[in-house]
Amino acid sequence: MPAQTTETHTTLTPDTPVRYLKGVGPKTAERFEKLGIVTLADLLCHYPRRYMDFSKPYSIAEAPCDTECVVKAEVFAKPGGRILPGGRRMERITAGDDVSSLEITWFNNPYAAQKLELGQAYYFQGIVTGGMLRRQMVNPQVRTEAQITAAPFEAVYPQTDGLSSSVIARCVRQLLPHAELLPDPLPPEMRQKYRLLSKAEAVRAIHCPESEEAAFAARRRLIYEELLILQLGIGRMKNRGSAATGAPMQLLDPQPFWDALPFAPTGAQRRAVTEILTDMAGGQSMNRLLQGDVGSGKTLVAAAAIWACIRSGYQAALLAPTEILASQHAENLNRMLAPFGMRVALLTGGMKAAARRTTLAAIRNDEADLVVGTHAILSERVAFARLGLAVVDEQHRFGVRQRGLLAEKAENPHLLVMSATPIPRTLGLLLYGDLDISILDELPPGRKPVKTRCITGKKRRDLYGFLDREINAGRQVYIVCPAIEDTPDGGLNAVKTYYEDIAKALLPDRRVGLMHGKLKPKEKAAVMEDFKAGQLDALVSTTVIEVGVDVPNATVMVIENAERYGLSALHQLRGRVGRGAAESWCFLVSDNTSEPVQKRLKFLCSTADARRGAVRFGNARPRRLFREPPARPAHPPDRRPDERHPHPPRRAERSRRPAGRRPAPHCTRPRTSGRAGRADVRKGRCDELNQQQGAGQKRPAPRFLYSIISLE
Repeated sequence: MPAQTTETHTTLTPDTPVRYLKGVGPKTAERFEKLGIVTLADLLCHYPRRYMDFSKPYSIAEAPCDTECVVKAEVFAKPGGRILPGGRRMERITAGDDVSSLEITWFNNPYAAQKLELGQAYYFQGIVTGGMLRRQMVNPQVRTEAQITAAPFEAVYPQTDGLSSSVIARCVRQLLPHAELLPDPLPPEMRQKYRLLSKAEAVRAIHCPESEEAAFAARRRLIYEELLILQLGIGRMKNRGSAATGAPMQLLDPQPFWDALPFAPTGAQRRAVTEILTDMAGGQSMNRLLQGDVGSGKTLVAAAAIWACIRSGYQAALLAPTEILASQHAENLNRMLAPFGMRVALLTGGMKAAARRTTLAAIRNDEADLVVGTHAILSERVAFARLGLAVVDEQHRFGVRQRGLLAEKAENPHLLVMSATPIPRTLGLLLYGDLDISILDELPPGRKPVKTRCITGKKRRDLYGFLDREINAGRQVYIVCPAIEDTPDGGLNAVKTYYEDIAKALLPDRRVGLMHGKLKPKEKAAVMEDFKAGQLDALVSTTVIEVGVDVPNATVMVIENAERYGLSALHQLRGRVGRGAAESWCFLVSDNTSEPVQKRLKFLCSTADARRGAVRFGNARPRRLFREPPARPAHPPDRRPDERHPHPPRRAERSRRPAGRRPAPHCTRPRTSGRAGRADVRKGRCDELNQQQGAGQKRPAPRFLYSIISLE
């Protein structure tokens, strides 16, 4: 087949099927299709996930265990192969350097050992196992010095069953001479202005970079192209959505609504309401995102928009993700809108048939001004008389399809979506580019920031002592677990087991409730109602309480296995407390000691601003395509490695201090002796922390926090 050879590459096109590539048969083409690769253009645009850097090999002694790495070693011996029980053939060689040796094994691959020459150095890519006295590597990839000089980096591609990264790399290398087949959407003047590579240069460099700088330049060019196309697509989508509204309204003054409230709104709430009412008075349908921190008062802004909609003679609908949240919204909105004679209806999937028929008739006959509900609102049986405004709460819990179904209940109604998900503004413009954005950046007066601390499971008994004291003071407590039932690996705290074995055992004289997603809607509503009424002291739950549950008397949130949650979920859970005037706490319980996890959790402890946290982690440096080698052991600055003994001496040889004595700490902390002295020091650190957190604090930090390093 002529299209399979490089001599007739002029016949190739970007749309040429990948099966016409040399070495790609029907089965391989089917495997490529699993990765979304059908044409040659798809294959060239299948970019590497990361790279293996052969230019920086490890010595055998320094190679990290159980981590894929590259080791440079010389072949010392080739004992030959043998047949294992079951018919498998094992080939083994011994390689080494000046310090250590490495035993390398291949299975059912005799050629891998035969092609290696004694006394020659090779680069072995694989996973090193074993201890320092006997290090092993199984089925490694081998490179020569000449191969490394020609191509120091090896691309690692996303792969599928039966299609390895090496096979993909071999097919890609066939196409790289024909990279000009890909059209370049960027004009030359744009590439010159922003110092960007051409499309062909970028594709070649991303697949076979000569250096880290070349890979970075290629990635920068391809990212710019993707973002530009994304922005242009979002702009077209926004222009298509800006149609004439079917609910034209007059610009109303919200002051009568503000005057009816028992409190004054914040400046951010007033500003957001003005933006929303201005959009609703325009000739086009409003599409606006209301983004605000947990507890910033998004519901009040939505209530003002609903009030203006009903005053203009239209109906409004509010979509919530859970029945508990829908019931809470219906109760709060009825309290705010009832003085104006506005009627609020609740529609959920758990309603009885008779009540549901009555509610549907009220919606259809314009007897319900506002409909608050769950996904039941999206049902085909729900018909509005004059829907003018659709509000979607907790936007991150719904997709674009659900949002569109609600908007289809009328002819181009106004749309307001709300979310507390902490995303930076730049990312928000990308995700919600078809929406205008209003931001609530103020908390209502009287709200205190929630104090957040990281602890380990070893402090759980002391933590429960603090919870018991909080309950004695008349407060309530949330305890959140990540799973409903026990997992096979046992690494997660299951809410059912936790409720029986831990919560009830450590709070024996307290009223502890249990709630999770497998309970029936009536059971969940009953538990939540008991907790809101103060009939439960503590509530052990899963993340079903993440959104919208408002219990001002709850002052402590305990999150078990905190490392299993994202920053957005942790912030949402933390927002369930701190809704009253009392001081509130959030404890992140985790035994995971890895540096990325601890960094993420401690950063959440350091800030109560969700948008600041999102900017910090959302705008972090992109994931490196070149794998960072683990830190190599360094010699102490006061001694140099001996040429005869390149490795540092044993721990016992390094220690010169008398037994039973500890080195003086490198700080200005006064020397103390005994448990009482150390306790005084820890208490002093807590007192300093309390002074830093604000003057006039009435309660000290819990005593079990005195020894926690995160308090520093």
